Amino acid sequence: MRSTKLIKVGTLVAVSALALTACAGKSKTPAAGGPTSAAGGSTSSAASDKPVIEIGVQGPLSGDNQALGINIDWGVKLAIQQANDKGDLPFTLKVKESDDQGDQAKGPDAARLLIQDTKVLGVVGPAFSGPTAASGKLYTDANLATVSPSATRPSLTTSGFKSFFRVVANDSVQGPAAADYLAKSLKAKKVFVIDDKTQYGTGLASAIKDQLTKDGVEVVSDSAPQKTSDYAPLASKVVSSGATAMYYAGYYADGGIFAKALKAAGFTGTPVTGDGSKDPNFITTAGADAAKGWQFTCPCLDAGKDAKFADFATAYKKLSNAEPGTYSIEGYDAANVIISVLKAKGASATRQDVLTGMASVDYQGLSKQIKFTPTGEVAGTSIYVYKVDGSDISLIGDVAKLIGG
Repeated sequence: MRSTKLIKVGTLVAVSALALTACAGKSKTPAAGGPTSAAGGSTSSAASDKPVIEIGVQGPLSGDNQALGINIDWGVKLAIQQANDKGDLPFTLKVKESDDQGDQAKGPDAARLLIQDTKVLGVVGPAFSGPTAASGKLYTDANLATVSPSATRPSLTTSGFKSFFRVVANDSVQGPAAADYLAKSLKAKKVFVIDDKTQYGTGLASAIKDQLTKDGVEVVSDSAPQKTSDYAPLASKVVSSGATAMYYAGYYADGGIFAKALKAAGFTGTPVTGDGSKDPNFITTAGADAAKGWQFTCPCLDAGKDAKFADFATAYKKLSNAEPGTYSIEGYDAANVIISVLKAKGASATRQDVLTGMASVDYQGLSKQIKFTPTGEVAGTSIYVYKVDGSDISLIGDVAKLIGG
């Protein structure tokens, strides 16, 4: 996923599972004194005679778009807790958190916090594309493998970051799929595409515009204003353009504000946005009336009401006191990928061992079968469409099936 605007909250680095306020899922607050220790696993599973290995988490754990990072963080904690509780590891796993607030400028410092801790042998994240781009070389130089559950900018795997892997489709997959959905399922003849000027937003918008043009759709585009909550002028542009559909490539904190402006301007077309906005906080910010009718594309699966995710959803909620949200499952899968390599390498594993082991990963995750290409992309991907359903966001289906592909 991604990067976001500079925000005024100071950087928070949390190293205790009890120090976070969960905004995942329905944004409930985790109960104090819950079932985890600072290790991110049950207190009964940590054997004092075993060496400690840490898995880092880098993402927005505070700030405007923190829910996306916290969703991932709890997924990682659950994976670590379950691995420790099995009792068959020759080491004890702990989590080490580093908050970059989703801000590209804060990415390097967040990465350094994890890199300088020699117990950290793998990292889940960074979550957003901007911080990933800013810290990728640091992780590569440290031979520290990073497995992102959510950073989707295509160039991240072509920038020389030899330690970067991801378990989701990049935006060269999401963008064309979103465009095909707009053209072939929604039958849009003219689409207004908006980016938020972040690494994530510009990359996704570019991919969508390219495919819409190939699909014979007329495209109008613009960028959202920066450092302002006044989206009225942009909303008026969308309405006056005559577009029958609109795609916003950005994050939920600003997306919700834009949805209000679009409603006030009288837009009657279909509003669509991406994974960066797919969070209940989008509805909260926009208000139920303005959020009504919005749809979302995402290379992600939600636990939701799907019976096959019931055990995960129950365990996640017990641990975090919150429902799983966007990228909770992928955060869980990313952590388990790292754990699978650590188990194969043993208690004496090094960062180089883990990095080398990524090439041969073949792990059945909740979201998909996870294997990596030589560039760090996950092999085999799907893009899904969701919609606002009252106060929730519910699945419509797989884009390939929706467009008859």
